[in-house]
Amino acid sequence: MRVATDLIEIDPLEPSPDALDRAEAAIRLGQIVAIPTDALYALVADPFDLRAVRQVYHAKGRENQRPLPLFVRDALMVEELVREASPQFSILARRFWPGPLTIIMSASATVPLRATGNTGRLAVRQARSRLVDELLARLNQPLIATSANISGRPTCRSGIEVFGVMDGRVDLVLDGGPSSGVGATTVDITQPRWQIIREGAISSNDIAECLASGD
Repeated sequence: MRVATDLIEIDPLEPSPDALDRAEAAIRLGQIVAIPTDALYALVADPFDLRAVRQVYHAKGRENQRPLPLFVRDALMVEELVREASPQFSILARRFWPGPLTIIMSASATVPLRATGNTGRLAVRQARSRLVDELLARLNQPLIATSANISGRPTCRSGIEVFGVMDGRVDLVLDGGPSSGVGATTVDITQPRWQIIREGAISSNDIAECLASGD
């Protein structure tokens, strides 16, 4: 289903109250908002609204069995979303958050199974982003944080590019100009031996050294 996509220019470092109001209202209505982050552009929405979850999968053409990552305010919020916050998680979060590291763990029953792609696994990240922080604080909950792109294609690097690629698929684009960031690294710690799912701004060597030192 096509939607009418609005575009608003913002300063990601000093987002205006009006832009934040628009984004907050859209998310509360179950809509999809594209925003700049510290790691390219992302689509954000309410993970507890199953209609919004379905719309995100549809907008991206994403496979239904792939979990949707979440933005969180801090490690404390994560504890409410996962089955267990392991020592590995604590070490990685202390070293790399806020920043471009997404950590996969086992989801708790508080997270809708649909948002995990029916896998029971959850990917979480604390971004180094004033805009993301403001939205999380206003909504007081995690947000879907999937890359702004059609699945299988490169992540969009500007609001105008998001609008061009996803016009009619998302409800609102906050255009913060070009993004020079690198995509986030994704690490899976659900098994005894951790595994890199996607390498981005943080290398596998950095993660290995961090976990080996315990710091």
